[in-house]
Amino acid sequence: MQIVPLRAVPSQTLSVQLDGQSCQINVRQLFYGVFIDVYSNNDLVVAGVQCENLNRIVRSRYLGFSGDLTFIDQQTDDNGQGTDPSYEGFGTRYLLCYLSETEIPATEG
Repeated sequence: MQIVPLRAVPSQTLSVQLDGQSCQINVRQLFYGVFIDVYSNNDLVVAGVQCENLNRIVRSRYLGFSGDLTFIDQQTDDNGQGTDPSYEGFGTRYLLCYLSETEIPATEG
């Protein structure tokens, strides 16, 4: 698992190498949550996906993206439940994580 470095700001664009893919990631906080666009090698993979705790972002191999991304809330309640990301916690409480193909269970994807 690779942590994608985010700053605690409401809108940002970053370039990062993920498993040999040259990626551009746009993350923005809107009134209804955090949304993400993912480009791989200058090709749009997904756009406007709402980010949720522990929910994969790309989800489908046919989109041509190797692996997947997910947010992980580092603080959970007594039931082990976290909350969906908010920009104030980017990089500390809410981590954007890249999962390689081998880290995604075979039944998913």
